Amino acid sequence: MAAISMKNIVKKYGDGFPAVNDVSIDVADGEFIILVGPSGCGKSTLLRMIVGLEDITSGEMRIGDRVVNDLAPRDRNLAMVFQNYALYPHLTVYENIAFPLRLAGEKDDEVDRKVRDASATLELDEHLDRKPGNLSGGQRQRVAMGRAIVRDADAFLFDEPLSNLDAKLRGQMRTEIARLQRRLGITTVYVTHDQTEAMTLGDRVAVLKRGVLQQLATPRELYTQPNNLFVAGFIGSPPMNFLPATVEGDQVSLPFGKVRIPQAKAERVQGRGLLIAGVRPEHFEDADVVGKPGDGSTFRAKVDVVEWLGNESYAYIPFEAPPEVQAQLDQLERDLDGEAMRTQLVVSLDGASRIREGDEAELWIETDQMHLFDPETGENLTLDRKVEDNEQATLEHTATDG
Repeated sequence: MAAISMKNIVKKYGDGFPAVNDVSIDVADGEFIILVGPSGCGKSTLLRMIVGLEDITSGEMRIGDRVVNDLAPRDRNLAMVFQNYALYPHLTVYENIAFPLRLAGEKDDEVDRKVRDASATLELDEHLDRKPGNLSGGQRQRVAMGRAIVRDADAFLFDEPLSNLDAKLRGQMRTEIARLQRRLGITTVYVTHDQTEAMTLGDRVAVLKRGVLQQLATPRELYTQPNNLFVAGFIGSPPMNFLPATVEGDQVSLPFGKVRIPQAKAERVQGRGLLIAGVRPEHFEDADVVGKPGDGSTFRAKVDVVEWLGNESYAYIPFEAPPEVQAQLDQLERDLDGEAMRTQLVVSLDGASRIREGDEAELWIETDQMHLFDPETGENLTLDRKVEDNEQATLEHTATDG
């Protein structure tokens, strides 16, 4: 195993466009890092530069104690699992897994031992004599993973390995990959556009936009302390609500009325004028269900549509946004590859709620979970740096113990 260090990595193509622009990421030995972002954000290009399939325009790529910028892929001792499996259709499962070992000149008994160890780990023993064409998508992906395992590589690289599978199989394979990585303890870099994979698999997640690193943090920190509008809008489903807001004292004026926020948060944005408030759907509730609200505030709003899902429901409440806010939401929609940023409030309600379409409902908002963003830059003005520092300290302590 080995750590991977990327320092100021840049990739420019012939037209001068920076597909990856000054990205620095340190992957600790044994860490599971996710590269995530919408189509065209540079995540796969960065992965291909790690393995050596793309040249690095500038910056330093280090694997373990070696600078590998000019090393061929075969000299980097990395194992890569591709989106399309990349199996040899004329070879059996056994021979597909054994292929890199035979290429390296391993002895037959050593090849057999490693192949059978990998097949046992991935529950492929009964399929060793079959051809890839006779396997399911999940089985073929396990064969591709088996071929990576036998190599005794310094790190695993995954390039959207689950995107060709159906939703149920993706969930199963996601669990298998997580268990495998924990069992082997191998350094892993995993590319995906699926935020569910990113949030459930990674020790840390790197969010990219147009080749630029937006935030590198634990999944929990990305969710609770997003650096900017892009990260806040990308992480979470349904996405975070963004509303026009102004702050006076400890009160925030929203399209539906005024609510109180914690004094410490209010102090960070005094005198800022028009802002964008960000609140996740799950940080609202039917005031009647909450009962005594405790921390938070209540407000009244007319509900346009309710979607009842059994254990929960979603209420939709339209609102008007001034041009400055609408412009940022339109830009965010483009950055998120078409994810709609509509001017409507989406509220997650407990399944016990009796709110119906057309109701003038009293809703509760958990105001200490509200973020306030600069409408020009998208910067989160209310980040709790203490939480951020604690997350990083915990991660570093865990890495040291490991």
